[in-house]
Amino acid sequence: MMKLEGALFPWRFRLVLGLLGIMVAAIAWRIIDLQVVDRAFLKGQGDARSVRHIPIPAHRGLITDRNGEPLAVSTPVTTLWANAKEMQSAKEKWPALAAALGQDPKALAERLEAQANKEFIYLVRGLTPEQGQSVLDLKVPGVYGIEEFRRFYPAGEVTAHMVGFTDIDDHGREGVELAYDEWLAGVPGKRQVIKDRRGRLIKDVQVTKNAKAGKPLALSIDLRLQYLANRELRNAIIENGAKAGSLVIMDVKTGEILAMVNQPTYNPNNRRNLQPAMMRNRAMIDVFEPGSTMKAISMSAAIETGRWKPSDTVEVYPGTLQIGKYTIKDVSKSEGPVLDLTGILINSSNVGMSKVAFDIGGETIFRLAQKVGLGQDTGLGFPGERVGNLPNYREWRKAETATLSYGYGISVTAIQLVHAFSALANNGRLAPLTLIKTDKPAQTTQVLPEAVAKTMQDMLTQVIEAPRGVFRAQVPAYHVAGKSGTARKTSVGTKGYAENSYRSLFAGFGPMSDPRYAIVVVIDEPTKAGYYGGLVSAPVFSKVMSGTLRLMNVTPDNLPPVQQANAAPVVPLKANGGRG
Repeated sequence: MMKLEGALFPWRFRLVLGLLGIMVAAIAWRIIDLQVVDRAFLKGQGDARSVRHIPIPAHRGLITDRNGEPLAVSTPVTTLWANAKEMQSAKEKWPALAAALGQDPKALAERLEAQANKEFIYLVRGLTPEQGQSVLDLKVPGVYGIEEFRRFYPAGEVTAHMVGFTDIDDHGREGVELAYDEWLAGVPGKRQVIKDRRGRLIKDVQVTKNAKAGKPLALSIDLRLQYLANRELRNAIIENGAKAGSLVIMDVKTGEILAMVNQPTYNPNNRRNLQPAMMRNRAMIDVFEPGSTMKAISMSAAIETGRWKPSDTVEVYPGTLQIGKYTIKDVSKSEGPVLDLTGILINSSNVGMSKVAFDIGGETIFRLAQKVGLGQDTGLGFPGERVGNLPNYREWRKAETATLSYGYGISVTAIQLVHAFSALANNGRLAPLTLIKTDKPAQTTQVLPEAVAKTMQDMLTQVIEAPRGVFRAQVPAYHVAGKSGTARKTSVGTKGYAENSYRSLFAGFGPMSDPRYAIVVVIDEPTKAGYYGGLVSAPVFSKVMSGTLRLMNVTPDNLPPVQQANAAPVVPLKANGGRG
């Protein structure tokens, strides 16, 4: 009788059983280790294949004007994206998808074929939630939606240059949107979800990080004044056949910019046909020679020295002044051979201003121009803002002194010019410029003695109200002050000035009972009715200042006296015996 193999070799049998027992124990221990002791590993591996974190979009902060009117708001939109690799299995649905997206079926098919190996491509961005949902309802495999926000600008082209705009990713690219991007931008949140291997949502687990909205921003501008300024500037550009223009309104007490408009402009809500020239915030970017508006600053410097007073006279006959090879000319014929200082401003005499400047020196004018902010950084931090140029010479020769005194050889921006005139309006005190609404009193700096500033206020009022003054700048029912200017434009690419190419300027303030608002108007290359500042820009100043004072409920200070009407005496009725 044969014996069993196991009986013949009992040690082998026991060895095999022992090895099998050890393997079972090892497997059991590994199961216990993974499921109990080190369960986080398996959980992490599973989550890595199914748990996803979806960003929760955060909307940008609201931009408003000083009265709370919205200038930039964020609206929800849907962005559609696709997993092109996954979409290859449902080519029969591509034509319906193209129709829903409003795209050419052939072009969409070629694009999906060319990017067949990509797992993420944008199909279309910025759809309304209703449009996005209608596409998602087609249930095309591989097509998904993302919630985003898009900027909308209710005032459109009226505030375009100041507010600016954002790009498709909602980052600031121009204007205030760019300058205050960190303040306005929100912080996206995160939402934990479970998806299958095809990327389909299985379960919305939890919000792991709440989205934080951007902070709101109230600008200093008054939308009512912005509309007023934009309308009048646009009309002036059309009426005068001009190339471009800028207009700035400033509160001289607080330093707030109440309106800033430019032409041409653009619609930030539709930038498909946008031309680069339309995007220029000319009030801050374009530099120019201020022309005769500079005479207000030069005359202030002369009076501040104490060497001159308004009644002092200067001989201006015959209207020309020779300095070496350079001839200074008066554009218009003066009232007479001799003018007092107010007369120099009224007649805008280059000869008279130059002779005053020779007496006080170019350095004196330079120092005051620097104090009032001409050719200096405004501190606004606006993207692309230009500083201009205020030259200083080791030796001030007559030619440089004369040209500076009547506004040549210096370059400024419209915002700098209105800032300089605000010092004259605010009794010599200069308030820091701001584009943000402020409720605190401005920290002003005395850059000109109060007595000198008030003297200049009286003189500049006469520039408008005198018989030979700039009557087109007058404002009905109000006393206002100001100075016109006309500057030849430099020739691009060559030295000297271009032929028949001018900028028409006007800078002024009011009401004179308590000056509060300063306005600068710049019209670039008028071609129809002339080019002098008193002819082209002064009427715009008049209309905008008139509307500003009325909108701000400023009491008129130039009303005619009320005359007593000559009423006929009232004769008392006699008793008539009771008859009617």
